[in-house]
Amino acid sequence: MSLSERHSIQEVHPMTQSLDLTTYRLLGRSGLRISPLALGAMTFGLDWGWGAEPDEARRIFDAYVDRGGNFVDTANAYTNGSSERLVGDFAQGKRERLVISTKYTMATRPGDPNSGGNHRKSMVASVEESLRRLKSDYIDLLYVHQWDGLTPVEEILRGLDDLVRQGKVLYLGLSDIPAWQASRMQAVADLRGWTPFVALQSEYSLIERTSERDLIPMANEMGMGFMPWSPLANGVLSGKYSQADLGASQGGIEGSRKAIAGAHGSLSERSLAIAKVVGEIANEAGLSSAQVALAWVMANPGVTALLLGARTLQQLENNLGALNVTLSAEQCARLEAASAIELGFPHDLLRGDFFRAAISGGAHLPQRSW
Repeated sequence: MSLSERHSIQEVHPMTQSLDLTTYRLLGRSGLRISPLALGAMTFGLDWGWGAEPDEARRIFDAYVDRGGNFVDTANAYTNGSSERLVGDFAQGKRERLVISTKYTMATRPGDPNSGGNHRKSMVASVEESLRRLKSDYIDLLYVHQWDGLTPVEEILRGLDDLVRQGKVLYLGLSDIPAWQASRMQAVADLRGWTPFVALQSEYSLIERTSERDLIPMANEMGMGFMPWSPLANGVLSGKYSQADLGASQGGIEGSRKAIAGAHGSLSERSLAIAKVVGEIANEAGLSSAQVALAWVMANPGVTALLLGARTLQQLENNLGALNVTLSAEQCARLEAASAIELGFPHDLLRGDFFRAAISGGAHLPQRSW
């Protein structure tokens, strides 16, 4: 059962008015105001062979900010540091009006085991380097980029809290982490009086919906704004790939975009079938496939803001058009059917009629969105 099946379409997506980048939202359990679409800067720079060259990145950045966007996302290792440097250059003269998020965890020196990971040494060094590249005295939002499965949570939480107390970081977030570990860390932070997390990044799209099982409801319950990355599934939902691309050679982050999509698992028979339905709805409605796919993600009431990357100004402008898209109940149902997943145990069991009747004694009780 999907999130949309647990609500009426009106409850899931009451988009009766157009949004824009100035329809600000609160980030998690905080008072920080952010745009509903964050500008993802992983594409800034050519170091990986497929990003936006600096002048085009500047046009993308300026167009986003000029339209009222205030939330820019990068990371210490994106395009080998070029992303942060370019964001720092572009933000000069407008730094105070922007919410800039960055991340640490990814290794920055080959062969050096301490240049990456979640531990304090990696954390402190990464933040100092990010501040220099961003040309800023502080980071608005710092994410633990990926769970390393090694560092004690107390070391991470205390180190992050120290950075907040020093004024180098204002807010904290988590990314690419199991739901149980994220909830545990949030609970420990609350109990110890350390700075809590206000944001969670996770992959989420019509092709990758497994965050519906635990990550989205956990984030909503624990005070973290949910921030989907790759809402277009590495470009597959934009309609740019076909059956002929299924044999694309796999590669690392510095390969072609097609190779990355293949390596990530975004290019498959199933994903192309979903993209086909997205394209059919887009053609019927006079929209682009990207606009339909992005509008579906924004329809989820558990989503705070999604991360939107672009390699050209044209891509950005097209994707921003999703803010004005209203999906009908029939369109949502078709997308849900094409992309449906099983939530699995214990979710399906606990939501089943038999167990709900056993718990309620046959009385009619309201059902929360988990």
